[in-house]
Amino acid sequence: MADRQQTDPAPQWWSRPEGTADDGRREGVPAPRPEAGDESGAGGGVPVEDAAPAPAPDAVPAPEAAEATRPVRYDPWAVEPLQVVDRGREPRGIRLWQVVALGVGTALFAGGIGGYLGVLAERQSSTRLELPQAAAADKGRAPESVAGIASTALPGVVTLHVRGEKGSGTGTGFVLDQQGHILTNNHVVADSKEIAVTFSTGESVTAELVGRDSGYDLAVVKVSGVRGLQPLSLGNSENVKVGDPVVAIGAPFDLSNTVTAGIISATGRPVTAGGDKGDGSDISYVDALQTDAPINPGNSGGPLLDSKAHVVGINSAIRGADKDDPTRQGGSIGLGFAIPINQGKRVAEELIRTGRATHPVIGVTLDMDYTGDGARVGDKGEDGKPSVVAGGPGARAGIRAGDVITKVDGQRVRGGDELIIKIRAHRPGDPLTLTVLRDGRESTLKVVLGSANGS
Repeated sequence: MADRQQTDPAPQWWSRPEGTADDGRREGVPAPRPEAGDESGAGGGVPVEDAAPAPAPDAVPAPEAAEATRPVRYDPWAVEPLQVVDRGREPRGIRLWQVVALGVGTALFAGGIGGYLGVLAERQSSTRLELPQAAAADKGRAPESVAGIASTALPGVVTLHVRGEKGSGTGTGFVLDQQGHILTNNHVVADSKEIAVTFSTGESVTAELVGRDSGYDLAVVKVSGVRGLQPLSLGNSENVKVGDPVVAIGAPFDLSNTVTAGIISATGRPVTAGGDKGDGSDISYVDALQTDAPINPGNSGGPLLDSKAHVVGINSAIRGADKDDPTRQGGSIGLGFAIPINQGKRVAEELIRTGRATHPVIGVTLDMDYTGDGARVGDKGEDGKPSVVAGGPGARAGIRAGDVITKVDGQRVRGGDELIIKIRAHRPGDPLTLTVLRDGRESTLKVVLGSANGS
């Protein structure tokens, strides 16, 4: 074998297609290598015996065949490359709404995570917040406490809703017996056409008027067909002392079952009420218990109770500022007045029994225009009659026209109203000692009270 150097043919990707002019090469690109068998190729020729024989002229293939058999070669000098670099879409700037949306989403996410972690930490914490509170205790109260008194008395207290020709109103009353009798004030039911009674349980029934008396400002109504009535226990007003604690129950401004507390401020207060008719027939004269327990319109007829839940008075009147005073108050200013239960008991018994009450009298006509100290017996009575009724209690005791009565049983009397109040605080037939001023000299007279029918 000959010692010779064999060279591989040039890489096909350096070739140019046939028919491409040399002058079309780009500057600096080397000329293509000659095909195998080209004797003038640079870089050393291939030996003749190794070169393929040249085809005969008549064996040259047609251009179409030559093109079909020629292998596809990559031409780096072609007009367009076979591959294009994909640079992607042009970058665009971040818009404002995207920033806002991202911020809101981040905030909500962070808030939710923070809230969840906070709740989880609070639940798992051993130092939970719990405000101090008193433990549940026995709901019972001492019988003599305000709560104990109210608990005992409330079932026997009622609210009255009254409808009449002049309108409607509200008052209070309390049960006297199992027969359904209820005691209240006369001015609550006066001129009534329809009376409704509401118990502390909320049950309401109609009631009928049994009897009333304007002079004592007391009245009795009755309910029927009601079971389980709880009458209140009656006390003794003679045992009441100034400073004793008391509890008032009523319906001020239609607020049923209202409980207030105070003390007895005074006893034996001469109080007159009414007088709207102008003829004096509706004036009430009360030797009253004074209390600072708050009493307001609607409390009228309600019970005034002592520390044993016994009724010692019937709440009837309040004292406001003077009518001419622009600052006059329509409610309680701490001056309330109650009819003593001893007087209320006697009148209630008479009203239940006969429908009317009797008044104790001394049989004289008083001069109500007298401005001096004491109660003066008038010069003449009604319709020109004598001021001292012949054969009456006063005439038998020696009372004369013009006498000035200054005391009743040693208690000073400052006017005609006070004398009437002191007399009505007693029963017909009770004996009294009167101090009389006549011709500048005082004397005492014994009188036994007579009786007159009330209005």
